[in-house]
Amino acid sequence: MMIDVDLLLTYGATYKKISKGEIIFTEGDNCSFYYQLLTGRVNWLNINDDGNEFIQMLIDPGESFGELPLFDNEPYGESAIADEDSVVIRLYKPVFNQLISENVAIHFNFSKLLAQRIRFRFILLHSFACHDPVERIKTLLNYFKKENKNFCNKSRQLKLTRQQIADMTGLRVETVIRAMRHMHEAGAVLIENGKVFC
Repeated sequence: MMIDVDLLLTYGATYKKISKGEIIFTEGDNCSFYYQLLTGRVNWLNINDDGNEFIQMLIDPGESFGELPLFDNEPYGESAIADEDSVVIRLYKPVFNQLISENVAIHFNFSKLLAQRIRFRFILLHSFACHDPVERIKTLLNYFKKENKNFCNKSRQLKLTRQQIADMTGLRVETVIRAMRHMHEAGAVLIENGKVFC
């Protein structure tokens, strides 16, 4: 979901530079801002008590993140950490609420975005019932292909690392490497020089 930057600025939004590894917000924090990524990449994730990460979504430029608390007034259910040096534009929560109440089309687009993200969660949760790591990975890759996300458009090269795939599917990175090798041998993906193409 991308709200026009000029419109956000009209409502008083501000730019914020974020360094790689910097925490934008933490699970359990109260929400104060609407965030939209302009440049860079952000990991939207949960971290368990052992420090293991489970990536909910990788946020690319043009996408918003951390929206649920804007609508239900609950704390953040995930953390957001810059995966690389990034720039976000943020808008104070009460002003964001004013913006969407005055712009019905934007409000409708948020409803659509939230439905898409819930559907993605259902697809992933359904794949977790399958104990076959290849099927979990195929489910993830097929979703991203359908949404045209996390691939270089022309080459169809996957932009995710094996670790990121592991963090999204709940698998160990070694399991992902083995499963992707099987997928390559079966012709489901092409691996050349360590790069994955679909």
